[in-house]
Amino acid sequence: MRSGSGGASPWRRSDPGGIGEVSRVSVATTAPSASERSVGGAGRGVSFLDAFRSCFVPPEARSPETSMSDDFHPSHQLSQSLSSQGSNSGSTFGSKRSIKGMYSPMHRNSSEREMPGSTKFSLPQIQKATKNFSPNLKIGQGGSGTVYKGQLADGTLVAVKRAKKNVYDKHMGREFWNEIETLQRIDHLNLVRFHGYLEFGGEQLIIVEYVPNGNLREHLDCVNGKVLEFSKRLEIVIDVAHAITYLHTYSDHPVIHRDIKSSNILLMNNFRAKVADFGFAKLAPIDASHVSTQVKGTAGYLDPEYLRTYQLNEKSDVYSFGVLLVELVTGRRPIEPKRSIIERVTAKWAMEKFVEGNAIQTLDSNLEANDAVNLAVEKMYELALQCLAPTKRSRPSMRRCAEILWSIRKDYRELVVPTSAMN
Repeated sequence: MRSGSGGASPWRRSDPGGIGEVSRVSVATTAPSASERSVGGAGRGVSFLDAFRSCFVPPEARSPETSMSDDFHPSHQLSQSLSSQGSNSGSTFGSKRSIKGMYSPMHRNSSEREMPGSTKFSLPQIQKATKNFSPNLKIGQGGSGTVYKGQLADGTLVAVKRAKKNVYDKHMGREFWNEIETLQRIDHLNLVRFHGYLEFGGEQLIIVEYVPNGNLREHLDCVNGKVLEFSKRLEIVIDVAHAITYLHTYSDHPVIHRDIKSSNILLMNNFRAKVADFGFAKLAPIDASHVSTQVKGTAGYLDPEYLRTYQLNEKSDVYSFGVLLVELVTGRRPIEPKRSIIERVTAKWAMEKFVEGNAIQTLDSNLEANDAVNLAVEKMYELALQCLAPTKRSRPSMRRCAEILWSIRKDYRELVVPTSAMN
C-alpha cells in the first residue's frame, strides 16, 4: 500500500511519516569503474566511497547493464544446508527452480494446507468479516486503497485490501491483477500468505493473513513505546533476506519485489518477519538478464542504475536491501529532510562514516553499544556497502547476503554469550 504522503504496508497500519512512492524519479546515477572494487576491514578506501557518492548525483552518461555476474561464493557454513537446492548463487534468470531445502514451504507443513489463493470468497462473506468495512477495523491506508482487519467464520484473522473505486484508473486494475498473479506463485514462512481475492460489483479485494505486530518502521520509530533490540533487528533482517532469496531463486518463477522497505516488513508477535505488498512485483524473464520497465518503487530505496536505465533485475532488490540494513542500524528513515544536508540521505551519510572508521557513531541512539553490537555493525555495513554498489554486477546475490548475515549472527551471539559461559 502506498501513498504520496506515506509508505504504508498494505496489510497493517499506515505509515504517516513515510517517504511515499515514485513512478519516476530524477535522482539517479552511474558509477566509475573504481566502484567495482570490493571492500572489507582495512581495505576500505576513499576510491570506493567516491564511487558510492556518485549514486547521489546526476549521471553523465548512460551505460546500460546487459549482463550480470556474481563474484561471491557460498560460504562453507551455509553451502551444506543449501547443497540440495543447487549451486547457483548469482543470477536467477535461468531454468525453472524447484522449491527445496531451507526455503521450502514444507517447513510450514504446507502439505496439509491449501494452495495460496485457493479460497473462494463471496462479497457478503467479506462484508461480514469486516463488519461491512467498519472504520473501526481500518488498519491501513494508501494510494491504491484501504486495508481492513477481518475475521472469517472459522475464526481466521485476515487483512482485506480494498482497492479504490475509480473506473478511470486503469493502472489500479493492472496493479490488482499483478499482485494476485504474484501471490498465487509464492509460499514461504517469511512472506505474507495469500488466502484469495474477489472482484464483484465494483469491488476489488485481496485477502491475506493478518500480521498482528505492526510493521518494522513502526517499531524503529518506537510507536509502541518500546525500543526494538539489536538482536531482534538482526533476526528480522535475516528473515527478510530469506524471503527475498526465495523470491529470486527458489519460487516456481523468479520474482522481483521492487518495493523492499521497512513499512512493507510486517512482524508477528514473536518478531518473525513477513515481507508484504506485491503490487509492484515483477516476474523476471527466464531468458534475459533484465526486463525493461517503468520505474516504480519508493524514494530512498530505489536502485540508481534502474532509475537511469529502466532495466530491472533482482539486483535492484539487493540495493533496496542495502538501504534497509542501514535503516536497521541507524533507526533513521532513508531520507531525513529535516536533518542537515550531509545527513539527509541516510545511506550516504552512514557509509561515509563507515569508511572513515566511525560506523558506531551512526548507531540508533536508542541502542546501547557493546563489543557484540560494534562488531555486528561493522560487518553489516560491509555488506550494506556491497549491496549499495552503483552497478548491479558489483552487488552480491540475496542468497549470499543471507549467508553473510548468518555468519554475523553467529559472531554476535558468541560475543553476547561467551563460549565458556555456555559450557
